[in-house]
Amino acid sequence: MSSRIQSKPVIAALFSLFIIPFVATVHAAELDRIGTFDFPTSGSPAAQEHFIRGVGFLHSFGMAQAQQEFRSAQEIQPDFAMAYWGEAFTYQHPFFGQKDAGPGEALMRLGATSEERLAKAPTEREKGFLRAAEAYALTVGGMPERRAAWMNAMADLYAQYPDDNEVKAFYAASMLAGAIAAGANRESLNMRAGALALELFKENDNHPGAAHYVIHSFDDPVHAPIALEAAIAYADIAPAVSHARHMPTHIFIQHGMWNEVSLWNDSAFNAGLELWKEGDSTGDMNHSSDWGQYGDLQLGDLEKSERWIRRGQMVLDNAPGSSRAANTVKTMKARHIIESKQWQLQPFSDELDATELLALGLSAAHLGDLAVANQVVARLNKMLTASPNNGQLQLIHHEVAALTLHKESMQQATVDVAKRQQAIELMIEAMTLRESQRPPNGAATPLKPVHELAAEMMLEMGIHDEAAKLFETSLQRLKNRPWSLLGAARSHKNLGEQAQASMLYESLLAVWSDDSHPAVQEAKQYLGY
Repeated sequence: MSSRIQSKPVIAALFSLFIIPFVATVHAAELDRIGTFDFPTSGSPAAQEHFIRGVGFLHSFGMAQAQQEFRSAQEIQPDFAMAYWGEAFTYQHPFFGQKDAGPGEALMRLGATSEERLAKAPTEREKGFLRAAEAYALTVGGMPERRAAWMNAMADLYAQYPDDNEVKAFYAASMLAGAIAAGANRESLNMRAGALALELFKENDNHPGAAHYVIHSFDDPVHAPIALEAAIAYADIAPAVSHARHMPTHIFIQHGMWNEVSLWNDSAFNAGLELWKEGDSTGDMNHSSDWGQYGDLQLGDLEKSERWIRRGQMVLDNAPGSSRAANTVKTMKARHIIESKQWQLQPFSDELDATELLALGLSAAHLGDLAVANQVVARLNKMLTASPNNGQLQLIHHEVAALTLHKESMQQATVDVAKRQQAIELMIEAMTLRESQRPPNGAATPLKPVHELAAEMMLEMGIHDEAAKLFETSLQRLKNRPWSLLGAARSHKNLGEQAQASMLYESLLAVWSDDSHPAVQEAKQYLGY
């Protein structure tokens, strides 16, 4: 397999001219490391070897790599039904929505009808897997219907083969996919999937699917501690796949383990970069860039944050048609402004997206240019009129509008109580909306956490007890964020609660250590260092 990456793609060569990667890129010897598991089939030994590799990549969502292996198995054994089963899952990602247009294409090459396809699967177990692929790829409807159909088909197969580890693994994966559109049943399905994945992980802690699906199951602030062992293990199970290097950081973020978030997303970026060639999706590099920058900004490393932006721009330059790459660059630029609090007044334009408007609106409000801030609010209002059910847009609007009203209320010698109350009410609405959505997972969204902004506003208003409570809520939802640690420390200091303030300042110094940073100076002065 290593022969496929002997020459680096153009983007990797260009990248090396501009930036020294933070850690070494993926080595050819690591490309065979995809975890260990047993998945017997009726395939010939030569075809089975490619099939196993394909399944290993599939468990870690290395879709392009998996597709290549499944097709290699088909070349060796054209009627190997399970090779077509595997390929069917590499076209449209079961968790992240549509990828390509023809998910049933692989199955149609195996046979034009279900009867013809099933006739090529010699065992009842393989027929069950094939039926599940047909449910996923050929069910009429959108992704919600197809995910549910896959989950139901895998439930039937699991009922027949409850002791089969690969049936168990893919049943867990199908439940996680089904949970995405399950509404009130989402958490129940996630927990059931997680229980199966944990059972498998305890039996085989080098199984890529087991560790991966444990992480997906428990990716929220309450359940993340359950997945920490699997996350630490998965970081080294499947280094051949960029997504596998990134995935542990879902749990590391939930624990506020910023060094690990930075390290493993850098590693994921390099793995994706090494394997990328013109025409490929840039998703692995976009995703790891987004989260890696977030981790480095929590560490206060603005230089690395800027490097991530340059990396993202280079990816976009080499894939100019990628809307995801373009949006990633916009997001990283806006996040850099917001997390660094180096407020910038960029030219206003109706072409700015919501994330860019958030950075501009917060900057304008903080810098006192309330005319621009209100211009941003008016633009967000228009966007909401066109998309009234866009929850993310509502949050961004409320944040900018509330902060603008708050700053306006302080312009006069006497505080404008009515505007202050409007600002508070908007933030209460924003927090209520955010709490009704999925719990935090990954980089903060919106880029300025709602509870943190509300707490900072309360602190500036002098309402220190309420600020302390809101900072605590923010830290429960987004662990170890330094701006929330700093704000909470200041709130407790202003309340005369020395023990709590000292503990929070100590926690801040465990994240930030640059003596030139005013917050570090403040913490050390308070602690008497």
